[in-house]
Amino acid sequence: MEAKEYIESGILELYVYGLLSETENEEVAAMAKNNPEINDEIIAIEKAIVALSSSFSPFISAENFEKIKEKLELKHAKVIEFEPNRNWSQYIGWAAAVLLLVGIGYQYNQMEQTNNQVVNATSEKSKLEKDLKTLELKNSASETSLAVVRDTKNTVVALGGQTVAPESSAKVYWNKETKVVYVDAAGLPEPPEGMVYQVWALKLNPLTPTSIGLLDNFKVNDQKMFAVDNATDAEAFGITLEPKGGSLTPTMEQLYTLGKV
Repeated sequence: MEAKEYIESGILELYVYGLLSETENEEVAAMAKNNPEINDEIIAIEKAIVALSSSFSPFISAENFEKIKEKLELKHAKVIEFEPNRNWSQYIGWAAAVLLLVGIGYQYNQMEQTNNQVVNATSEKSKLEKDLKTLELKNSASETSLAVVRDTKNTVVALGGQTVAPESSAKVYWNKETKVVYVDAAGLPEPPEGMVYQVWALKLNPLTPTSIGLLDNFKVNDQKMFAVDNATDAEAFGITLEPKGGSLTPTMEQLYTLGKV
């Protein structure tokens, strides 16, 4: 037992009052001899009793004290066992710390969930904006295609499939006043990797081909309606398959479609 707990147990007061057994008295005396703090406490208790007796009690001689003692038949009382004081504040502090950590963990988890929701919402918003933009572009392309087809000022030139691709077809919409040319390439197969369709405006006598553009981004053009360069005094139009970037002159072996105005 620690000195502090021993002092707080009340056994020293009983020792001073002479209410302990002989064995208990010997134990307290041994503790006082080996522990200055306990010895000082015994002295302090004795002084307090003397002071209290002097203040409130008349002087009693030793002879009279012994007589009173015999009449009262004072006996050694049983040692009272005291439960050591427990430092409950320490346990409360630890409990509060644990609760604080749990609270912080919960708040952190909630914050992470909120952050994830914000990230997901931002990502979803970005996706929706991208989809909306794609729909707007497709809608614009559809409107353009429809306007080209419906424009009565356009001359429609049908291009039929040639030897290399007899099943192919295309249409050219040519406004002779504005010289603007659109090509409907929906009847052409998807070009191989590294190749591109090239459109030619032709004069037939003598045969003079003039490149008026490439059908770039063929895969991503859902409408397959392409605006190419203006054409002047064209007598026919043809489409050939060329290496990516185009050619200076048409590769006649790769002539896919041809049609006269």
